[in-house]
Amino acid sequence: VIGVTVEYFGKAAAEGFLHDFEGWFVFMACGGMLLLEMWALARLGRDPRPLGEVFGITIPDPLPETALFRERRLPTQYWVAALAIALTLGGSFTLVERQEIIPNRADFSQFPLQLGEWTGHRERMEQKYIDQLKFEDYLLADYTKAGAHYPVNLYVAYYETQRKGESIHSPSSCIPGGGWQITSHEIVSLRTSNPTHRSMPVNRLLIQKGEDRQLVYYWFQQRGRIMTNEYMIKWYLFWDAITKNRSDGALVRLTTISPRGEELADADQRLTELLDQAIGKLPQFIPE
Repeated sequence: VIGVTVEYFGKAAAEGFLHDFEGWFVFMACGGMLLLEMWALARLGRDPRPLGEVFGITIPDPLPETALFRERRLPTQYWVAALAIALTLGGSFTLVERQEIIPNRADFSQFPLQLGEWTGHRERMEQKYIDQLKFEDYLLADYTKAGAHYPVNLYVAYYETQRKGESIHSPSSCIPGGGWQITSHEIVSLRTSNPTHRSMPVNRLLIQKGEDRQLVYYWFQQRGRIMTNEYMIKWYLFWDAITKNRSDGALVRLTTISPRGEELADADQRLTELLDQAIGKLPQFIPE
């Protein structure tokens, strides 16, 4: 239904209220068709019966006029719970509204384009993607090195807050949307020369589209933590919002081409080398 309406009325037919209404309408229509089918099947055969009998639906008889009624008193637990709720609700109005802490940081326009032997070239993201991702700042750059056959793309998306519907988009969800197939997904631990992150976990994806193949490393760097699990990110987002009054964070992703015939170990080496150079620079731009 959505495909047909988009074809004739544009992509707006797949968004907002119309999209939700189509889902509700189709669901209710399917429910009605299912009931109609059940009614027809119940009427066919050697023993036709009404639906009420098939489902054992019974309506209780009315109470006799001589029935005795006894008034029940509310238990003590009810009044205790009601009092606790009332006090909590009243107390919430007396609390001072907390302002979320937005930490100071350097802008990604200052991120170095020379990382060891790797030289970077900044890229610009199309505005339609920026509007969709809703981050406050980002870095998108291709880094090359003499002797390296293919560049490494470094992408970092930073969010000042993730409380108002803006949140980090996981590559494992976005990559298939771009037509890429994830052929391998694992979490690996990498050794770095950075004293703060001697060992760090990253998501390692091998993706493919037709004959094209790429290797991807990504992790979530948020409020002093490096994480790979999307569910743990949500937990710490909730916890830090309460204890630190912060919800800022970033996604860091490194990607390199790995064509057929190249050993994946070579692609891993490119990503690991650039990661080792970049990890020490990121805290200036992703506050801990």
